[in-house]
Amino acid sequence: MAIATSSAEHHAEHSEHQDLRVLGLLTFLASESLMFGGFFAAYLFFRGQTEIWPPENTEVELLLPTINTIILVSSSFVIHFGDAAIKKNDVKGMRRWYIITAIMGAVFLLGQIVEYLTLGYGMTTNVFSNCFYLMTGFHGLHVFIGLLLILGVLWRSRRPGHYSATKHVGIEMAEIYWHFVDIIWIILFSLLYILSLF
Repeated sequence: MAIATSSAEHHAEHSEHQDLRVLGLLTFLASESLMFGGFFAAYLFFRGQTEIWPPENTEVELLLPTINTIILVSSSFVIHFGDAAIKKNDVKGMRRWYIITAIMGAVFLLGQIVEYLTLGYGMTTNVFSNCFYLMTGFHGLHVFIGLLLILGVLWRSRRPGHYSATKHVGIEMAEIYWHFVDIIWIILFSLLYILSLF
């Protein structure tokens, strides 16, 4: 009886610890949302104060960013398949989907680097280019961090029993972070690329 009570207490303590970790991540993401919100507000303010937007010699290309957007948004579905797999106790399936997500994230970053190298303007060209590099670069940093989280999950999954249908908080946290990165990019893409056409 005492053993059963001790086991129940340990399980309750473990569940509470998991909930606090997720709460900590959500709190962090809320603070990051405020930071990105500040960038968005500043961008819209400068856009409203400038007669020609984007200014001359800062044309926005759509092809590569659109491909990048499709890749990143699709990766949100892929990483969710990994989360669904571990909830069925399918560690190999989770690994497969997380590897694909990592590849898609790396391709997105590579696409962003190619875009930077082919743009005809730098960070200090004008206020638009400054906002462009600041927001996309800061987002790129978040994608890189998300990529490290995914690789961390894959590294830990090598240990038998580390993740299972009942023990997968680390996987869920990586997925939540990745969805956040995708949502921020959709807003960025709409502001920097789509609205710049009008």
